[in-house]
Amino acid sequence: MPVPPTLLEPDLLAADPAGLADVGRLVTEITREAAGALRRRTGPLPAQTPRQLAALVDRQLPDGPIPRHGGGREAVLALARAYAAGTVDLADPRAAAHLQPPSLSVAAAADVLASVFNASVDTWDSGPYAVELERRLITALTDLAGYGPAAGGVLTPGGSASNLQALLIARDTALRPGRDVRAVGLSGLTVRPVLYCSELAHFSMARAAALLGLGEDAVRPVAADEHHRMRPEELDRALRTRAADELPIAVVATAGTTDYGSIDPMPQLAAIARDHGIRLHVDAAYGGGALFSARLRPLLDGIELADSITIDLHKTAWQPAAASALLLRDRAGFTTTTGLRVAYLNPEDDGEAGYDGLLGHSLQTTRRADALKVAATFLALGREGVGAMLDACHDLALHAARSVAAHPRLELTTEPVLTTVVFRYRPRTTTDPATVDAINGALRRRLLREGSALIGRTETEGAVQLKLTLLNPQARTSDIEEMLAAVDAAGAAEEEAHHV
Repeated sequence: MPVPPTLLEPDLLAADPAGLADVGRLVTEITREAAGALRRRTGPLPAQTPRQLAALVDRQLPDGPIPRHGGGREAVLALARAYAAGTVDLADPRAAAHLQPPSLSVAAAADVLASVFNASVDTWDSGPYAVELERRLITALTDLAGYGPAAGGVLTPGGSASNLQALLIARDTALRPGRDVRAVGLSGLTVRPVLYCSELAHFSMARAAALLGLGEDAVRPVAADEHHRMRPEELDRALRTRAADELPIAVVATAGTTDYGSIDPMPQLAAIARDHGIRLHVDAAYGGGALFSARLRPLLDGIELADSITIDLHKTAWQPAAASALLLRDRAGFTTTTGLRVAYLNPEDDGEAGYDGLLGHSLQTTRRADALKVAATFLALGREGVGAMLDACHDLALHAARSVAAHPRLELTTEPVLTTVVFRYRPRTTTDPATVDAINGALRRRLLREGSALIGRTETEGAVQLKLTLLNPQARTSDIEEMLAAVDAAGAAEEEAHHV
């Protein structure tokens, strides 16, 4: 029976010299096809409803994504064309909905190389250069955060994973033998572990508490002030008046809330956590990029006082997802939770001889060389180059806020701190809260359906708000004006559709 056509010859593996050459040819062909499809795009999203796009994909893949026989190189090129035509185009300046930036070309290219060699950093011999590169990248990040020589860290699949591991360390530190706690398993504890964070903290805190067996209701939300920052006095009051059977395991400060970019007062929160003998974790998944900006770095004053920090480099360092980092002020914290050894991966004598990988730092085993794309970016642009990109986005946010405030039909919810602008469309013909909410929600969906602009949505005190998350440093102020004009036009159309 003849062998079905395949994309590659059976003996062409990506990391072979011949395979590398073929990867180069394939990447050139795939990107050429994708570029052609992009040139025919008219906006950041395809002008289709979800149902229409689903039907199109079914037509394009009549035998599904796992057919019995392969279609060779042309099948892959067709997929590249279809994908570029139908996916989100984050490089379009009208894509401004989420903390999801366009990736840098240098990072994407380096990511191809990481995929070619397919190294893993769990053991030294699975990826020796990648292991050493991640160690040095983590040291550079901990230095920027203001940590000392005892610090450590690990790259993770995302901010939620970094926060989960930070709270795992906090839980196990609080319940370690020798504490005045019966550490006999969560079901037998005589105390209940709880954690404290702002009412605006990321939902990953509740998810982490659930995964750690504490339950989502172990999260104690603390009121925020008018600037959307946790109130230190409310945190102190909550700690002093907690129930007798509750054991605080962590205070979580947010450096860059998802909706507002607001940053909790870290020096005051660190002092309170220290007074109560509790770990402080800073979720800087969004705001951590300010470490690279001379202008914005003062917003993170006090971050060096935290026991652990989350920073997402796939947000404000423009990396292909995923590239998050968990930083620890004392790397000994890893031994509390992940410092296990197994004979077939990281035996003790290999470690003593210097052949340790990073398995003992991570919740993962196989873990790709994500440090490669990050290092390539900073080697190419430098810290100042990346910081300048964040400054450009910050400038766009300030301009957008001024434009919203001056617009007769738009209402600014709050002044931007980082790169996020929250606002609301005010209808010409009604002030009924339910109708105003309906129009704001519908106008966003109209823009999605048209594919003309991608803006975000949130709620403030139950009211629907619109949101621009500006992470395209190549966008111009004229792009901002076009988006706001599109919002105004969509709002007017929805007013008519709602017959108000």
